[in-house]
Amino acid sequence: MTISARKASRVPAVLVLEDGRTFRGRAYGAVGETLGEAVFSTGMTGYQETLTDPSYHRQVVVMTAPHIGNTGVNDEDPESRRIWVAGYVVRDPARVPSNWRSVRTLDEELTAQGVVGISGVDTRALTRHLRERGAMRVGIFSGDAVAGEAAMLARVKAVPEMAGADLAAEVATTEAYTVPAIGTKRFTVAAVDLGIKGMTPHRMAERGIEVHVLPATATIEDVYAVEPDGVFFSNGPGDPATADHPVALMRGVLERSTPLFGICFGNQILGRALGFGTYKLKYGHRGINQPVQDRRTGKVEVTAHNHGFAVDAPLDAPGDTPYGRAEVSHVCLNDGVVEGLRLLDRPAFSVQYHPEAAAGPHDAAYLFDRFVSLMEGQRA
Repeated sequence: MTISARKASRVPAVLVLEDGRTFRGRAYGAVGETLGEAVFSTGMTGYQETLTDPSYHRQVVVMTAPHIGNTGVNDEDPESRRIWVAGYVVRDPARVPSNWRSVRTLDEELTAQGVVGISGVDTRALTRHLRERGAMRVGIFSGDAVAGEAAMLARVKAVPEMAGADLAAEVATTEAYTVPAIGTKRFTVAAVDLGIKGMTPHRMAERGIEVHVLPATATIEDVYAVEPDGVFFSNGPGDPATADHPVALMRGVLERSTPLFGICFGNQILGRALGFGTYKLKYGHRGINQPVQDRRTGKVEVTAHNHGFAVDAPLDAPGDTPYGRAEVSHVCLNDGVVEGLRLLDRPAFSVQYHPEAAAGPHDAAYLFDRFVSLMEGQRA
C-alpha cells in the first residue's frame, strides 16, 4: 500500500511478538506488513547509521531512546546503499526535524524505502520484555495487513529464526571496488565484505590505505590478486556457524601470516578459524554506549555494538590453536562476553564491536592504527 507519511501516522498498527504479546500504536513509515527478529538498540543518536547498517538485515529494531527523527535525514550519513532493517519501532517520532543538514524527514525516508514501522509504542516495556525473554521473532502489521491476533501470530511463527541464517552474501557487494587512500598511499588492504559499513574503508583510507573491497564469495586467489599488505574481514548479519566459506578463506590468510584484522562478524569468523565455537546471545549488544575493557592495558572504552552472536573462547589464559597461541583481548564489562581476540604468534586480531563508530563514540579508533602497525612490522 502506498500512502503519504502524514496520512500513515494516523493509521493503526499492531506489533506482535512470537510469544503472543502485542503492542498497539500508529503506522510509521510504510504501511503494510513486515517480519523479522525483534532486537533493541540503546543508542541515543545515530539512527540513520543504524538503519543503513547491513548487520541489521532481517531485524526489527526497537529504539530505546524515546525521541527519534529529531535531526531528519541527510544524504551524507548512510552507511550503505539502502536501509537494511526489516522494521522500525519508536515511541515519539519527531513532528518537525531541526538540523541544518536535514533534507527530509525520517518518516518520509522510511516510506520511500518501503520500511514498515510503528510509533506510539511503549518501547520501555517492549525492551524490558525482550531483555527478560530474549530476542524473538516479530511482526508489524498496519493498514490492510492488520488481521485477527491468531492469524498475525501464525505469520510471525512462520518466520525463520536468526540461528542458522546465512545472510552475509545477501548484503555484500557483488562486484569488487576500490576506496583510494587519502593522501599518500602507504598500504594495500583486501577487505572481505560480509556486510561492510561505508565508514570502515574510509577510516583505513584516512591512514593512507588503499582498500580493495571484495565480495563475500571472494576466493583466496581473489584476495592475493590485489597484492595486499593486510586483509580485513568486515561486520555482517546472520549466524557465524553458517559462514563456512569466510572461515576457510580466513584460514588461508592465517596460513600465509598476512596481517589480519576483523570487526564484529569478522571477530566471530576468526574465532571459528581458530577452532572456537560461537553461540547466540539472549538479546545481544546493540547501541553506542557499551563498556569494553582492553585486557592488556586495563583501559575501559565506550564502544558501538551490533551483534547477536558471540565467540566461546576461554577467558582465563591463552589457548593453543592451529595458528599458535590465542587470547581474549577485550571483554564486555556488562556481561563478560568476549569482545576481541588476538593471536600471539601471528599478526592477527579482531574485535566484536565497531571502532569505525559512526555516529560515535571514537574510543576504539586506535585499532585501525594497530592494524597499520602490524603491516609496518610485516613490511620491516
